[in-house]
Amino acid sequence: MIQLHTGRLTLRPVNAVDIPDLIRIKGNPLVFGQMLGGVRSPWQVTAELAEDIATWGRFGAGMFAIRERATFQGITGLHDRPDGRGLSLRFAVWPDTRGRGIAREAASAALRHAHDRVGIPRIIAVAREDNFASRMILGAIGMREHDAFLRAGHVMLIYESVVA
Repeated sequence: MIQLHTGRLTLRPVNAVDIPDLIRIKGNPLVFGQMLGGVRSPWQVTAELAEDIATWGRFGAGMFAIRERATFQGITGLHDRPDGRGLSLRFAVWPDTRGRGIAREAASAALRHAHDRVGIPRIIAVAREDNFASRMILGAIGMREHDAFLRAGHVMLIYESVVA
């Protein structure tokens, strides 16, 4: 099984064992309120897990559960955007985890895995223009603002990471 390790985190592909944690984090409006699709019901979380597993099969990369000393802290990794924009990096961590660098550390590890180990040349990420915390993380891991679009009255910025 694929596992990534950073200085303090372990990332492993999401699976059925993670459903209780995924239901809690994806059902939390403070965490998923600004995500594409918003807060999820338990049924939606289960359906998304099936999609996440399929993404691993198709691309060799996908979503990871983030753990610090075995405690679930959030998720990061790639998903195939439903709007056709391509493979996109996303991350979500508990509010009390924010400000500790966990999202940056985990997102960076997932991005490097996708580029360096899997060979995916282009990865995007989308953040609301007013979501400065996410934008700071994306810039810190080397992603660059590339384009923008409107969604539900909000300016959404597209970041990209491209390797030769």
